[in-house]
Parts: sequence; C-alpha cells; structure tokens
Amino acid sequence: MIPLRHDGHGVAVGSLMLVGRGAAALAVVTVGALTGTSDRAAERPNILWITSEDNGPFLGAYGDSRADTPNLDRLAERGTVYENAFATTPVCAPSRFTLITGLYANAAGTEHMRSSYPIPETIRFFPEYLREVGYHTTNNRKKDYNTVDRPQAWVESSETASYRTRNPGQPFFHVRNFTVTHESSLHDPIDTLTHDPEAMRIPPYHPPTEAIKTDWAHYYDQVTKLDAMVGEVLDDLEAAGEAENTVVFYFSDHGGVLGRSKRFMFESGLHVPLIVYVPPKYRDLAPDVARTDRLVSFVDFPKTVLSLAGIQPPDYMQGSAFLGAYRDPPRDHVYAYRGRMDERFDLVRTVRDAEYLYVRNFMPHRAYGQFLDYLWRAPSMRSWHEEFIAGRLNDVQRRFFETKPAEELYHVASDPDNVANLADDPRYQEPLQRLRQAGAEWRREVRDLGFIPEETIDGRREDRSLHETAREPSFPLEDIISTAELATRDAGDHLDVLAERLDHPDCAVRFWAATGFSVADTRPDSLRAVLRAHTDDACTAARTALAEALYRYGERASALAMLEEVLQADRLFAVLRALNTLSSLDIDRLPDPIMDRVRLLEQSTWEQPGNTTTVPHAAAALVERR
Repeated sequence: MIPLRHDGHGVAVGSLMLVGRGAAALAVVTVGALTGTSDRAAERPNILWITSEDNGPFLGAYGDSRADTPNLDRLAERGTVYENAFATTPVCAPSRFTLITGLYANAAGTEHMRSSYPIPETIRFFPEYLREVGYHTTNNRKKDYNTVDRPQAWVESSETASYRTRNPGQPFFHVRNFTVTHESSLHDPIDTLTHDPEAMRIPPYHPPTEAIKTDWAHYYDQVTKLDAMVGEVLDDLEAAGEAENTVVFYFSDHGGVLGRSKRFMFESGLHVPLIVYVPPKYRDLAPDVARTDRLVSFVDFPKTVLSLAGIQPPDYMQGSAFLGAYRDPPRDHVYAYRGRMDERFDLVRTVRDAEYLYVRNFMPHRAYGQFLDYLWRAPSMRSWHEEFIAGRLNDVQRRFFETKPAEELYHVASDPDNVANLADDPRYQEPLQRLRQAGAEWRREVRDLGFIPEETIDGRREDRSLHETAREPSFPLEDIISTAELATRDAGDHLDVLAERLDHPDCAVRFWAATGFSVADTRPDSLRAVLRAHTDDACTAARTALAEALYRYGERASALAMLEEVLQADRLFAVLRALNTLSSLDIDRLPDPIMDRVRLLEQSTWEQPGNTTTVPHAAAALVERR
C-alpha cells in the first residue's frame, strides 16, 4: 500500500534550484539534478492520471457524509486534497482540449461542444514532450479533444492501453479514464439503489420530487462504483511495484451531473475533485500539505506534468504549474467559459477568486435551461421541467427556466449553491467591479475567440486555424469583444453606438451590435428604421440577430421571413442559430412554410463530426412545442 506521510499544513513549496529559460523552446532537466536526492529519485517519476466524468467532489475526502468512497479517501489521506480545483468549462470535450494542450479552448477557437477545428502545428499535445525525453505514454481510452487528433502523442491509446507494456526501467505517463459516472448513467431505469433517496441533500434550486431524489441517490451509487474501479487501479500499481515511483492524480473532467451542473457556469459545473499523491522520494517536487486552498485550473495541468518530469514548459502554455521543478506562484483567479453546448447557443464567462464567483452572461436574453435533448433524457430533468410547467416551483427553483441577468456574483463560502446573486447589492460593488475588470482583461490577454459566431469560423480561417487567423494585426478582435460587452450589459444605454456598429466591416461586430437590440429593455422607435435598413446584411449571423431584434420591435412578418430564408441555408450552424432564435421567441404559431421547413430539418442529416444531430434535435424541439 502507499504509505502514510506526515501531514504538513504550511503553504511553503520548498526550495528549488532556479533554472533560467534558454533560447531553445524546450529545456530538459532531470529531477535528480534539481533536487539532489538519491539515485532512484533522480529518475523521472512515473505519472498516472485517474480521471472520471461528470462528477463534482462527492467524496468523503471533501466532507460529503453521503459518499461511500473508501479508496479515494485513502488516497487523499496519503496525498494532498485540492479544495479549489476547477474545470475551464463545464463539459467534457472543450475541457479535454485544455487538458491535452495547456491552452484555454476559447483562446484557440475550440470552445464549442463538439467541434473539430484545427490548431497550429506549433501547439502540441503535451505527451509528445514526454515521449521526446523517454516516457512511455498511454491513454485508456477516451480522447474527445475537440480538435483534430494528434495520435503521435501516445505510444498507445485504446481500451487495453497499459503502462505495463513499457521497456524495463522506462518512466511512464498513463491516463486511465472511467465513464461510470457519466451523465448517461442516469438515463436508464434502475431497479435497486444502495443510497437512500430520502437521505439525499437536495440543493435549493431543485424541487424535491421523487425523480430528483432518486437520481441523486442513483448518482451517488455510480460514484461508489467509480471508487471501486479506482481501488483496482491503485492495487495494480502496487502489484507492479510502482506505487512509490508514481505521482498519482485523481480528478473529474468537470462538475455534474443533475440539471444545472454539467454545462452550467456555477460551482456545481466547474468545481472538481483533485487529489494528488507524490511519493516521499519526490517530495521536493510538491508541498507537504494534507489540504490546500490554492486555486488550480485545468489549464495548469499540462505545465504541471511537464514540470514534474523536469521539462521546461513551452511559452505558449497559458497555465501555472503547481508542482515540480518549474512551479509558478499561486494564481489569484481561475477563469472559465461556455460556448455552444450541442444544439443550444449560449456564451458565458466566469472569474473565480478565493471568495467569489463572478458570472458574465453574454446572452442574457436566453434562459439558463434552454431545452437540450441529451440533458432532458434524465428523469430528474424532465421532472423539474414538469414542475415548472405546472407552476409548482418557488423563485429559486423557477429561475433556471428564465432569462439571465448580465452579471452574477456569489459569495461561495456562504452560498455554495450559488442562488443568492449579489451583483446588485451595494455592499458588494467592490468585488463585483474587481472581478468584472479581471474578466475583461483576461479576455483580451488570451484573445478570446468565442465571440466570433460559429457559422463564420470556416469562412474566416480558410485553410488555417482560427487561432492563427485571429493573430493577424488587422483582425478586429477588440472591436468584436467591446461590442459584445456593450450589447449585453446595460444595452439600452448604448443603442446609438450599437446602431453605428451595424455598419462595421466585420460580421461579428455587426452580429453583436444587432444582438444588443434584443437584449436592451427599451425599444426606441427612432431606431426601428435603422434596423430595417440593415436587413440585407450579407452575413447570415448578423442577419439572424437583426431578425430577432425586428421581431422584438414588433416587425414580426419581416423578421419571420428573414429567419425562413436562413433555414434554407446549407451551413449547419447558420441553420442552428435560426432554430435557436425561433425557439426563444414568444410565438403561438409559426407560419406553415416555416413549420414545413422545420419538419424537414427534423429528419435531416449533416456530415459534421460530433454535430450530426444538433439541427434535428433543435428542430424536433420546435415541432413538439408547436
């Protein structure tokens, strides 16, 4: 068994020999050279990632009395529990992009779920660096990296891949992913439960229906099954004689999994469990603490693994190493993002510090809980929605099905469920303004590409990546981001400016300018003619946003005619945005020509990897609603 270590509660990270950056893109050093430890410790450590899917910190190690997780709790007793670890987005594929590259997905143009947009060849999957210094790299088995694959990152990636196939004495990096806690585990009926539904803690945003209580109990059963699988992996490591040569990480790919967690920008969707065990011989590479409140983000993980292996991380990585020879100072904030999730568009950014979660909604005119086929497969989600339709929800429970404020601010310690929005409270204006500014600066620092309408990406990038295209000096990213900011917070105060930007040469600027007219809570009649004058915009995204604005101005016939035209397009995401727009409008009955087209789209097929069903699902929701 992995032995117990002495608990330390300080925050010092120990002494390190500082190694300066040379001209080379990658400097390779051995752990022993840095730490001066024994010959065996001078070897590079093995590194094992044990990952699960869709679960928050539902573990005994995190104080959850309902959890039955003895193996993970035992690992926590011997390692370090990270109390403030966060995904960069609350869904799997964009999170996995960040975990494999060390880049924020919104900085690379890969934030939408799912997508396969390319990235520059100079950005590598980080296991490639490990292979170059002799590591045996294996992945068992999920990839789902949300970009074009780089199979050269792995010696083997399969359901049988194992570190046991390496050469004698060769260090390994192995990923073992478990799907038992995936959202889909709740879709099928269950006959027996170990956990008692009546003993479940039901968060205040959920109504305590039988289906919701049952799904919570069912999910805790799945976490118990996960724990047993983790125990088998740790036992196998011990049997292989590698337990004391291996740094072990356990984490989930984002939070989850009942409604308002996965996909949603709250603690329930972003906060993840992270336990790291570093063997005593490598203790100089890690702080000797039982628990830490250091803020850690997924973008930090690739740099941290390279740092543990004694490899100087490349400059393009955007995280902060929290272990190893190249540790960085603790970060003050973690950042997260949301783009399109399956068939529903939304755009959200968050900033989290040690006390507060700040949420910036860039589509506040859309409900949190837009109907999404996969999410609604869970009995608990259907039950929640039925309670909403029946009018049996209180204010907190109903909020999920309503439109959003532009800004949200939550004091996490006193409000871990994020239900008491402090953004309008005069007593909290200092943290609100501070985190608002931090988010604005970060969007510009990383060159946030999520503000570019997805239906325009391929036309912009042509045969390059969007990451490369957006770094041309002439690319108007500041105009795009600043327009989105004006259009989605106090938009009514900026309508004259937004009207001028309807003539901007860039499509994305015009899209956000038009969006502002739907977001604004005022409809000046003087600007109606301005909207009418731009209905022939050549950019489909801008034209769709203009159609929505005109509809909200009462120009319903012309708006619906514009949307009907977009529905005839042969570009998936243009059609999908038009369907999303129709779903959001208060329309008792769609015109027959539009409904006929929607019914055809419900049966349509699209050759778009990862998105073959998005248009049919969005169309089916409209058909059912009408």
